[in-house]
Amino acid sequence: MEDIKTSPKSVRLFYFWAGIVATLAYRAIIVLNYYSDTWVKISWYVGTIGFILYFIHRFDISKKRSNLIVEHRLKEKLDANTLDELTPDDNKALEYILRTLVSSKERWNYYVIFILSGIALIAGILFDFVFNI
Repeated sequence: MEDIKTSPKSVRLFYFWAGIVATLAYRAIIVLNYYSDTWVKISWYVGTIGFILYFIHRFDISKKRSNLIVEHRLKEKLDANTLDELTPDDNKALEYILRTLVSSKERWNYYVIFILSGIALIAGILFDFVFNI
């Protein structure tokens, strides 16, 4: 079996920050609409490219985890309560899946997306309906 490794921390941080920057760029569009069409377009492209990078990375991780579960029949072994049948390679696969699920920064991106979306919604309502800008 191939050696299962997580990406280096610098790579994981790159994708994490790509997601954060994309989120900020998309949320900034609501404000930039009142200032400059050029900055709206720049922000949209930055956000779109950032989300493409981030979600390609997330897809790859999800695919890798799923493939490990299927290749090693981990679900069947757990369902059958036959953990003693786990091979050393199965243990490596399961350890990788559990380690990466625990250390993933994914949920922090979701928190930031949720909070910034709420702020953008409030700002949009204020600009459109309260201040009539």
